Amino acid sequence: MPKRKMKRVEDSLTEQSHLLMPKCLNAAGYLFGGQLLAWIDETAGIVAKRHAEMNVVTVAVDNMYFKAGARVNDTIVLIGRLTHVGRSSMEVRIDTYCEALDGTRTMINRAYFTMVGTDKNQNPVEVPGLIIEGVTQQIENEAAQKRAKLWKVRRHEGF
Repeated sequence: MPKRKMKRVEDSLTEQSHLLMPKCLNAAGYLFGGQLLAWIDETAGIVAKRHAEMNVVTVAVDNMYFKAGARVNDTIVLIGRLTHVGRSSMEVRIDTYCEALDGTRTMINRAYFTMVGTDKNQNPVEVPGLIIEGVTQQIENEAAQKRAKLWKVRRHEGF
């Protein structure tokens, strides 16, 4: 049996930026949550696709925490990184920031997405394993494993 390929968190790290335009605002003049959700899903997909080296699908949004809003002409920065990899599933953490003109970033959202690597028939397939480096990645990985266990329990309960 061939040895499983392993990759580092940094191998799939993704940063995307968007200029907040009027078409992306809600009725109150702030970033529309649905638009942010689409951007986060896209970023998570890129992270997972880079790691898996195959197509991926979104399976779950485990947590979506809105900390602050953003207004027109703000620069929105999304940073995605893997926190945990199972056999075919990957947890991706996306931190979203509002970037000021001087480059200062204020976090406005954090989300965790579960993505799965798939073959051409949309069947789950094994993805490369994840190399955990350093204390911060270890802590994040342990928290991700707890979320994965809880998600499996909820899934079997038919949530």
